[in-house]
Amino acid sequence: MHKPSSWLLAAFIVSGLAIPTTEGSAQSAGNAPKAGTRLITLGTAGGPVPRAKRAQSSNLLIVNGTPYLVDAGDGVARRLAKLKFNLRSLGTIFITHGHNDHTGGLPHLLSVQWGAQRSQPINVYGPPGTQGMIKAAIGYLNYDAEIRISDGSRTTPIEKVFFGNDVGTGQVFQDANITVTAVENTHFHFPAGSPAYGKYKSYSYRFKTPDRVIVFTGDTGASDALTELAKDADILVSEVVSVDDVKEARIRDGRWQAMSPTEQQEYIRHMIEEHVTPEQIGKMATKANVKTVILSHLTPRPDSDDYTAWADEVRKHFSGQVLVAEDLKEF
Repeated sequence: MHKPSSWLLAAFIVSGLAIPTTEGSAQSAGNAPKAGTRLITLGTAGGPVPRAKRAQSSNLLIVNGTPYLVDAGDGVARRLAKLKFNLRSLGTIFITHGHNDHTGGLPHLLSVQWGAQRSQPINVYGPPGTQGMIKAAIGYLNYDAEIRISDGSRTTPIEKVFFGNDVGTGQVFQDANITVTAVENTHFHFPAGSPAYGKYKSYSYRFKTPDRVIVFTGDTGASDALTELAKDADILVSEVVSVDDVKEARIRDGRWQAMSPTEQQEYIRHMIEEHVTPEQIGKMATKANVKTVILSHLTPRPDSDDYTAWADEVRKHFSGQVLVAEDLKEF
């Protein structure tokens, strides 16, 4: 379990959102940071193909003024910029798994944090492979960093700022604001002998704050461990998929025809076994006694960005509140 230092306390209220302004301080105007827990769905699209209207998976938690990021898909830095978010204030990031629609925006985010003069450590926590991913990102980003250090605009080496941390399951993080528990979910089913077998894992996270419990499924299939993790949660932020819709979307843009029959078969198996449908979400939420379900990681629908039908399907199996996430929406 990792216990960070107290330097991660920074936030400022701008346009109704907690937007930190200076590293290590509450805000420029002298008002206290807003107490309590705030959830902002920064990016809500399932990947890997970029979407025009939605960034890929990322979520911002702000607890008593301290920001935490959960996943960092493509577009995360631009979504934070839209919030006028001070990048120097973010020092704790959680990754659910290594797919690029959850990590593709991370190198850019780290780079612009460093360029914004962040000098204190940024810790990225995630399943096995996270540390290697950050080391690889540092190698890539050092091309830019060496140039900027040489021209005098920065002095702190990026390897002194970015740190990847492989964590197991159970309680993986705690500070004054949050306690984070992880379970391995069922998103990965690697065949024995494959390069990824036994090497990579996919996690779901439970964040316990002073006033709320929020669970992020990440990407997953049906999972008893996840259902138990979500027990009595205030909010379940769940991925969701319609196999028929994603197949039709691929047919319409030509990707389906470009796949071999074996690839098509494996893709359908992956979507059925390693993601969750609205019906499965409703049943899981009922069994776990959660209060509110937020549907995110929204896979493409053919010619539509309306997910009302998916939410209605969840409601057939769950009597609590069901909401559909939008980029930059606060819950």
